[in-house]
Amino acid sequence: MVRFWREEKGLSERRACDLIGLDRSTHRYRRRADRNVELRQRLRELAEQRRRFGYRRLHVLLCREGPAVNKKRVQRLYRQEGLSLHGRRRKKRRAGLRVVLPGPVAANQRWSMDFMSDALADGRRFRLLNVVDDWTRECLAIEVGRSLTGRNVIAVLEKIAMRRGYPTSIVSDNGPEFCSRVVDEWAHRLGIKLQFIRPGKPVENAFIESFNGKCRDECLNERLFLTIEQARTATETWRLDYNQVRPQCAVGNLAPEDYAKRARVGTPEPKKLSLSLVEK
Repeated sequence: MVRFWREEKGLSERRACDLIGLDRSTHRYRRRADRNVELRQRLRELAEQRRRFGYRRLHVLLCREGPAVNKKRVQRLYRQEGLSLHGRRRKKRRAGLRVVLPGPVAANQRWSMDFMSDALADGRRFRLLNVVDDWTRECLAIEVGRSLTGRNVIAVLEKIAMRRGYPTSIVSDNGPEFCSRVVDEWAHRLGIKLQFIRPGKPVENAFIESFNGKCRDECLNERLFLTIEQARTATETWRLDYNQVRPQCAVGNLAPEDYAKRARVGTPEPKKLSLSLVEK
């Protein structure tokens, strides 16, 4: 409009702006080039690779790659690019009394384990046995199978113990696989305390429940499995990424393995029982 009055009527810029009620600084404004082009592109790439990561974890990944980036800038660009996640709101329940276990203070002091279930593309169900270290937040194993019994639970725990030693205690629910005679005898022989939560109180096993939610959201819900072998490969790949790359806010936005390595500096290696004792 200012251009019309200047070119067609021969008015000055000041007079043309006065006629249409426009400030001259607004008329002269020229949009600056976006200095966040590369940051936007990288943010979109990371969000595509990590579809269930929010801006906080994406900010940690960006800072790992180069100079520190302001978190508020990442949050603004994250929203402008339409990357915000839409999570389900849980129905609020009345708070009640619960049993709070004392927190662990070292690796291998307490493990947690639990089962999950999912289905293949043809509808056949399979189960997952998840085991985590409550202190380092490491996922120690994800065992996938059509049928997992108490003996399978022992086999998984023994496999973990071969590389990092036995825990002081293990927390689980009251599932028949965990309460079985073979698991009880195995734990008694090795001096491992089995802690069972109250029935219907999964919050008392919060560490593994939190991990289960991440596994479901970032791994199982993002993939379609045709065979058990595909499920095993995908879950193991995700487990390694979870331990080695994924930031954990509970341990200072470090990956669990990085946190465990830093914590082990100056501390003795966990005690491992001899094979002769295991075989007895």
